[in-house]
Amino acid sequence: MRYMLLIYTDPNNRPDPGGPEAAAEMPRWFAYTEELQRSGALLGGEPLHDVADATTVRVRGGETITTDGPFAETKETLGGYYMIDVDTLDEAIDWAAKMPHIDYGTVEVRPIMELPDQG
Repeated sequence: MRYMLLIYTDPNNRPDPGGPEAAAEMPRWFAYTEELQRSGALLGGEPLHDVADATTVRVRGGETITTDGPFAETKETLGGYYMIDVDTLDEAIDWAAKMPHIDYGTVEVRPIMELPDQG
């Protein structure tokens, strides 16, 4: 079954992205990604730019409206994702619990909906 591991952090409670703590954490992220690849579970994944670089798009009454920033104000923001293929939710949770930021961040594990073939 495929799962998205959605990576969230509180911008006020994480290492400064340009600072030494974040630089020191990067090898842990690379190792985590390599472990996922070796296991055969990794289908894809990417980090995202900061939420300040986001644009929200709505169409109301036929008019496209854009707003800088995320759709909703939240304490934690989405920073990236991994898509994995594992047999059980427990396996997906195990991978989420191994993420390098888990001591100060959150991972949302969400199953990917399998749609019927439109053939």
